[in-house]
Amino acid sequence: MKSKIKHHEASSLKQGATPPSKKNSRRAFSIVGLGASAGGLEALELFLRHVPEKCGLAFVIVQHLDPTHKGLLPELLQRATTMPVHQAKSRTPVKPDCVYVIPPNHDMSILHGVLHLSKPDAPRGLRLPIDFFFRALAEDQRGRSVGIILSGMGSDGTMGLRAIKEKAGLVLIQDPSTAKFDSMPRSALNAGLADMVAPAEELPAKLLEFINHERVIRSSVTSAEDNIQSGLEKILILLRTKTGHDFSMYKTNTLYRRIERRMSIHQIDRIMTYVRFLQNNTQETEILFKELLIGVTSFFRDPAAWELLQTNALPLLLKSCPPNGTLRAWSAGCSTGEEAYSLAIAFKEIAPRSELTPNAKLRIFATDLDKDAIDKARYGHYPANIVSDVSPERLDRFFIQDLHGYRVGSEIREMITFATQNVIMDAPFTKLDLIICRNLLIYLSPALQQRLLALFHYSLNPGGILLLGSSEAINTGLDLFSPLDSKAKIFQRRESALTSVTPAFPASFTPATPGIPQGTTMLKPVVNIQSLAEQVLLQHFSPPAVLVNKKGDILYISGRTGKYLEPAAGKVNWNIHAMAREGLRLELGTAFQKAQRLKETVTVKGLKAGEDDTAHTVDITVQEIQDPEALRGMVMIIFAEAPTPPKTKSARRSKRGDADNARTMELEHDLARCRQELQTTREEMQASQEELHSINEELQSTNEELQSANEELTTSREEMQSLNEELQTVNAEQQAKMDELSRTNDDMHNLLNSTEIVTVFLDNNLHIRRFTPGANKIFKLLPGDVGRPLSDIACDLLYPELSEQAEEVLRTLAFVEKQVTTRDGRWYEVRIMPYRTMGDVIGGLVITFGNITAAKKLESELRAENKQLRLRLEGRE
Repeated sequence: MKSKIKHHEASSLKQGATPPSKKNSRRAFSIVGLGASAGGLEALELFLRHVPEKCGLAFVIVQHLDPTHKGLLPELLQRATTMPVHQAKSRTPVKPDCVYVIPPNHDMSILHGVLHLSKPDAPRGLRLPIDFFFRALAEDQRGRSVGIILSGMGSDGTMGLRAIKEKAGLVLIQDPSTAKFDSMPRSALNAGLADMVAPAEELPAKLLEFINHERVIRSSVTSAEDNIQSGLEKILILLRTKTGHDFSMYKTNTLYRRIERRMSIHQIDRIMTYVRFLQNNTQETEILFKELLIGVTSFFRDPAAWELLQTNALPLLLKSCPPNGTLRAWSAGCSTGEEAYSLAIAFKEIAPRSELTPNAKLRIFATDLDKDAIDKARYGHYPANIVSDVSPERLDRFFIQDLHGYRVGSEIREMITFATQNVIMDAPFTKLDLIICRNLLIYLSPALQQRLLALFHYSLNPGGILLLGSSEAINTGLDLFSPLDSKAKIFQRRESALTSVTPAFPASFTPATPGIPQGTTMLKPVVNIQSLAEQVLLQHFSPPAVLVNKKGDILYISGRTGKYLEPAAGKVNWNIHAMAREGLRLELGTAFQKAQRLKETVTVKGLKAGEDDTAHTVDITVQEIQDPEALRGMVMIIFAEAPTPPKTKSARRSKRGDADNARTMELEHDLARCRQELQTTREEMQASQEELHSINEELQSTNEELQSANEELTTSREEMQSLNEELQTVNAEQQAKMDELSRTNDDMHNLLNSTEIVTVFLDNNLHIRRFTPGANKIFKLLPGDVGRPLSDIACDLLYPELSEQAEEVLRTLAFVEKQVTTRDGRWYEVRIMPYRTMGDVIGGLVITFGNITAAKKLESELRAENKQLRLRLEGRE
């Protein structure tokens, strides 16, 4: 039951995102991350064509691109949408109704709604830019983050979608059957992360419907809270009836957020309507159950904690392990098994280095409530993108690579036993040395947290280790565990008198008699003279004393303490501060706090306990215990009877002045005591203020670290798949350009054919670059003549100075125009002009040949006719 319900802040019931900037309080909007790879250009165009211009969303596109190729994606996508399409730059603020595209050879992240670019560690290799951005998007935008996976090869994006899912974001996936390459959509779909699945062109409408409907639901939350609570309780009853699992002890905000998402998907506005929908739809009940059981985990999550586990905790356990012994561990809420396998790998790496027990073994029991997750964990096959969490050395040693990812090797698979278990209701594993339960307690109520901590304490051997998640603490179990490393959340089982009580188990395996297992017989203790003598000494000669914990709860009473302690009226309260008699309560509390703060023995003398008539003098000694280990941190309070000052027999005619002096001395004594108590209180207050100031600084530092921390992306994977995806993207872009060029060529071809002008293109050396159809009627040209000098080609033109004039034009850049005839009587108008590029650079010559034979023939006929007319006119004269 690993991270079964998405973690979000308590306020995320109404909103789920990064707090607005101090300088900008604009209206919140969702940021949509689109991940695509091979075949993604077509899917992106289909998606953007169906996005309205004023949708109020921002779109960030991450695609696998060739690091050496100029990015053409913004130019190509701009034709598919009226929204402005920008290539992202570092420190670009994301604005609604805009599209941002990752540039080539960059990784992209986001912080406070601002895009940041960074150079990857390696320009080549299998990189995971989609996972990298989606994880940053989830941390930055939380509930407003949206992740969409379109066509692509591999499994990039699946881990990022899991992070978005954890932060209560929305996940949409292109229907794999409509994707040109279905590997990426299918990987995300098989991981059980999809909120909606549809073809690319239908995803925008579904996305906008969900977001608009979610706003309607949140605006209607102001309705009667009793109605919402009643509906929530009915949903929990339905879940318990149909699945057998009770979620009533989970945090209400977390449960309602997940239910609210399902209501938005089905366009349901009221929770009672959703209750009726659940009653009539068994499949929806199963889907909601799966939504509540989404496991968010990865290999070696929080690497610093795993490193400390290897360097501190595991060596500590190995020292206490007998030769050739076996350690026992329990991964509670293991989800799909990544942390159980991580523990096995960590042990395999550290065990051979142990000098005391190099042959020690580890047996791991991994359990989860989700049967499907356990089945995946048993299978032990993970996508290729685990390279972002597992080092190449570990991949080579502990995993077997295949076409679809990595399979766990038998060396660590045989160390783990997977089983379906409800950690709250089912019997626990016992005699354990290590328990890992990460990011589960944060979803449970405080009462259930305390119950589970007591269960873990019962299951662990003395000195056993407990590893919790980075967001969890054991504030309710300080008497059960002592911290080995508070920051890494590594704790060790404490031996305490409080922990001698067996935790409450379910009725199916609770012993018939509390504290006495079934089938056992209480043996009569053997008479021991020494123990009997010690009991007599304690009862008659040792001072009365009590043993309490840090809170003052009484754990053990020695001797008769009735003169100093009495039960408080009302509900039974075995706390020393509530039971202290009048006259002792204030001084006892002050001494108790001082002894804990200074770690030394504190003695207060001359206290009066009881009422005036029965008051007696007592000395109190308070000491915090350091040894033995089992009692460390507890406090011993000893009551010692002090002689009461004898009352002086006053004469019958005692003077009134003597009584006044006695009263004055008593008041002065009380005043001195009050001054001492006031000074002690001031010192304690000053110490408390210093501690609070220090804690505040630590919290501020931790907050800054959490805000600026981004998960680092490791970039070692097979280069072939990355290059293939990049080439697919480049090919798609080039194909679009080629189509456009082909259309242009067709236009030019038809233009030249319609003009019937023969054109020959020459380079600067007067070598043929290309020629148009019809040139073979003038020159003896073949397709293989490209690259030959024009002077080497036989020509029908009676134009011997063609080469000389071509060189002259190339030198002077002044065009030449001349009418030339051929050997068979055809006429052409020849124009020789410089060839200018778009950059105004001379790249050769262009020679055009316009056929003017008809014009010349007509001209000859006109001349002959004019000559005849002239002769006739002259003959008449």
